[in-house]
Amino acid sequence: MLKKVVIIGPESTGKSTLCAKLSAHFKSEWVKEYAREYLIANGTYYTFENLLEVAQGQIDREEFAIQKMPHFEDKKSPGILFIDTDMYVMKVWCEFVFNQCHHWILNKIVERKYDLYLLCNIDQPWIKDELREYPDLVTREKLYHYYKDIMINQQVPWVDISGNYEKRLEEAIAAVNELHN
Repeated sequence: MLKKVVIIGPESTGKSTLCAKLSAHFKSEWVKEYAREYLIANGTYYTFENLLEVAQGQIDREEFAIQKMPHFEDKKSPGILFIDTDMYVMKVWCEFVFNQCHHWILNKIVERKYDLYLLCNIDQPWIKDELREYPDLVTREKLYHYYKDIMINQQVPWVDISGNYEKRLEEAIAAVNELHN
């Protein structure tokens, strides 16, 4: 049975790095964030409608990864798919920037099933790149609290991941290992 682990949080919190390290550790696959690819290809200016395209691209990428994963019948060793962001990220992005969210995204949040969320804390230094928008600590804290509120108010188990990269990886590995118990 395939286990799906989503890594979420504000920008520049090490989500992609954590996905790559977890994927290597568990000898599994991970789904890269579609938004980065979309914005690099289409430019950093985006509209509310563009965010729906990004969300649809993320779901397509996730579905493709699920289809190519081997099917694990032995429940003692399930396959694990790590997912860099999901529709909660799209919801926060839409609401934070445009004060509204596409119904399609909200419907996908209800429809999609995951086994674990890893919420990356903002205790990592913000690293500038061409796509990141919120370097100030006040905004980063606000975004982190949006994500934490979402985690508290949903039913899937979640773990707050913090510390340096080594500590984050240890915490994440321990949380993923709990899925097998």
